[in-house]
Amino acid sequence: MSDNHPKESESPSVEHVCGFVTLVGKPNVGKSTLLNAMLGEKLAIISDKPQTTRNRIPGVLTQDAGQIIFVDTPGIHRAKGLLNTYMVDVAHEALGDTDVVALLVEAGIGREGEVGVPDVIREVLEKLGETHRPVILVLNKIDQLNREQLLPIIDAWRAVYNFTEIVPVSALAGDGVAALVETFMRYLPSGPALYPQDALTDLPERFIATEIIREQLFHQLDKELPYSVAVTVESWNDRASEGRVDVHAVIAVERDSQKGIVIGRGGKLIKKVGTNARKALQRLLGTKVNLKLFVKVEKGWTNSTRGMRDMGYSS
Repeated sequence: MSDNHPKESESPSVEHVCGFVTLVGKPNVGKSTLLNAMLGEKLAIISDKPQTTRNRIPGVLTQDAGQIIFVDTPGIHRAKGLLNTYMVDVAHEALGDTDVVALLVEAGIGREGEVGVPDVIREVLEKLGETHRPVILVLNKIDQLNREQLLPIIDAWRAVYNFTEIVPVSALAGDGVAALVETFMRYLPSGPALYPQDALTDLPERFIATEIIREQLFHQLDKELPYSVAVTVESWNDRASEGRVDVHAVIAVERDSQKGIVIGRGGKLIKKVGTNARKALQRLLGTKVNLKLFVKVEKGWTNSTRGMRDMGYSS
């Protein structure tokens, strides 16, 4: 007679989970910084300017317990113009197809013991209340608080919405990030991994290249950066036999005066952007990169359906 019971030395199998976690919030609350911190790799570009993220940025985290596909989204705000409307639509659409929602807010509290909840966030919470999905409130930037301030802030947010859990973190310092990942794992459905173990994202390399170049524009231009700047890759030639990749990219602006700003005096600024972006691309691709940048004027593209499509911002 065979014994089908597991031996005492055998441990029961642990259920593997896999699912999507969508990061939402207002601009500049730290969504991209948090995504990079959870992945342990830099995927999403970061700057202190609002609306840095313009598309959905998926990042894959694989652990023994399961796999999380994070989706970083543009900041939710009152949209004006086609480009802003596109970004807000991207964020809202991402909420329709996710297992867990992570709402990021800056940890802060007003003089009356209340937290400020913008109308756009209240509207998101109203929609989420109808879906019955787990909603984790992530209180970011706790490194800017005294610890005794934290409990009143948590209590104040509990009065705003029936959050599944509230987790304080500092995405920049890394405090609470591991605990947040464990929290997400608890609310994901069981299932096999959707991506290979070493996958970081399913974004094409061409898209990542445009983001790297755009990030360098943010860093080099700072306050002079035209909001309408966009980057497209015109050609991508993988010359494996020669050990390099040739990339030709175009930086688009809306006015002639902006073109001069991007190029800089004597072409120094665009040269620095290209040098730094090339180095970042070489680290990413693990091969030599020959990067050529061009600047052109596309008047009014941010409010043109065709211009939006040409720049890669179309549903």
